[in-house]
Amino acid sequence: MENTTPAGPEGADKTAGAAAAPKSEWRDLGLFLLKLAVVVIVIRSFIFSPFNIPSESMLPRLLIGDYLFITKFNYGYSRHSLPFSVPLLPNMHWADPARGDVVVFKAPEHNGEDWIKRVIGLPGDTVQMVGGQLILNGKPVPKEKIADFIVPVSPNFGCEKIQFQETTADGKVQCRIPRYRETLPNGKQYEVLDQGTDPNRAFDPDNTEVYTVPPGHVFLMGDNRDDSTDSRFAQPPNGPGIGFVPMANLEGRAVATFWSTDGSANWFLPWTWFTAARWERMGRGF
Repeated sequence: MENTTPAGPEGADKTAGAAAAPKSEWRDLGLFLLKLAVVVIVIRSFIFSPFNIPSESMLPRLLIGDYLFITKFNYGYSRHSLPFSVPLLPNMHWADPARGDVVVFKAPEHNGEDWIKRVIGLPGDTVQMVGGQLILNGKPVPKEKIADFIVPVSPNFGCEKIQFQETTADGKVQCRIPRYRETLPNGKQYEVLDQGTDPNRAFDPDNTEVYTVPPGHVFLMGDNRDDSTDSRFAQPPNGPGIGFVPMANLEGRAVATFWSTDGSANWFLPWTWFTAARWERMGRGF
């Protein structure tokens, strides 16, 4: 008599197991990476995001080589909240920034570049510079002289104006720039640099017209007042600046510096990662 495999649960399980496709580790890895990418995009778009400083316009608070976190939910969301400004979100604005906030934004007419400046004027405000003095709504903003700003010359910082350079007793070159403390009407205090008027400039940012901030916009300035292309300058093609910046262009508010390097590190020399670090700048809030 011919032997046959009995039909039943045990036989069916063996048949199904034999027919099952082998598990793909590459597919599982791909799914994991896809999920991870989605989580990262959501966090960076709606909660917080890192930002590194590309210029000296926000000295003395921020140096090239500083890395900071910005929170994304303070003022609202727009397409600029998403990577590459993908137009998938409507403008959702629920709060104006406060005067003195340091914000990251999409610079109008600058090819989608992310810039960082300080909020000075809100809708309806008038802003003017007279002899290097900030005038807000017709009243001078208090400006108090404090200790000079001193920073060593490094790969991430060069002292462009020779009159501010000096050599220390041990032969190191550093930059010493006049520093002041400004106090806005809401009590917000911050430090600014004043490098004096440059007679070679066609436009003098220390002496400007009166700007009236339109609805839905902000007036932004850099703390390094004589080395900042900001709302005092017209947008391209009429100027190199940003003019009045729409609220929808604001991406987030700066909250803390988490890393800083003077630029002297070498990726192939791990110990230089630590010697190049500016530890005293880390963990500073705004």
